[in-house]
This record gives sequence, structure tokens and C-alpha cells, in this order.
Amino acid sequence: MPSDAVLYQAAALCLTYPDEDVLDRLPLLRQAAPQLRAFTDHAAVTPPGELAAHYVRVFDLKNRHSLYLSWWHDGDTRRRGMTLVRFKEVYRRHGLEFSGEELPDFLPAVLEFTARTGDTSLLTEYRDALEQLRARLTAYGTPYAGVLDAVCATLPAASTGARP
Repeated sequence: MPSDAVLYQAAALCLTYPDEDVLDRLPLLRQAAPQLRAFTDHAAVTPPGELAAHYVRVFDLKNRHSLYLSWWHDGDTRRRGMTLVRFKEVYRRHGLEFSGEELPDFLPAVLEFTARTGDTSLLTEYRDALEQLRARLTAYGTPYAGVLDAVCATLPAASTGARP
């Protein structure tokens, strides 16, 4: 397991919809992953309804901040279907069967997979996409940018820009 496993697991939780379960875990996340403290401190003092509305504005209304890694490379094309199959194959090689409500390229799912297996290959392969998302979140002025900052800091430098 990589030394960053706790960070990846905490980042996965921070990037999911801020329901009661996530909010209840904020003190633990704050303690376990100090790299995420700016986000966890913000989330802890923001009213739950406001935090949820912000999440929807940032991630659910447009693809500009897509948490689906294959979208950054394939967009909404047929090719994306094959990419999603490949994500599932990577999970299976580690004895995991993807059965979430989200697609297998959903960043929190990929972060959780990485935390559990120590395999950073998907994060490394989609490093350019992560950098694009990080830059857009920073420009948008959302505390979620700090979560991407922390994740990106654990990976090799990005090579070229993602397409969409």
C-alpha cells in the first residue's frame, strides 16, 4: 500500500456528495489527512445545505469540473465505453468487482481503489486530466481545488493537456 493511501481514501470521501456520513467523518479526515485541512475546515463550518448546493454547482451542472476521468480524454464519444471497460478490468486484476452507482472512472472510486490496492496506475495515466480539473477548480475558486492539489502532489508531473 502506498504511503499516500490514507490521503487517497480521505480525498475520495471529500470528493463525494457531502451527505451526513461524510460530514460525520470530517474530524477523522482532518486528523488523518492534514493535507486536506483547508477543505475539511471549510466543510466543517459551512452549513450542510450550503455545502451540498456548492457541490452540485461545482460538479453536477456542467462537465467543466467532471469527476469522470475518461471524460477528460474521450469526451462523450463511443471510445469512452471501451475506456470504462478497461477501468473495470484494472479493478478485476486486483480481485475487486466494481459495483457502485457511479461509473468506474469516477475519481472518488479511483482514489478508493488506489488506497486499497496501492496501484497508482490509473491516477498516473490520468494525471493530465487531474491537472486540468485541478486548474479549473482553482480558477473557479472552490475549496475542492485543495483536494486535487494534495492528490496531484503525490503523482509524477503531467505530460500534455487532456483533450476536452
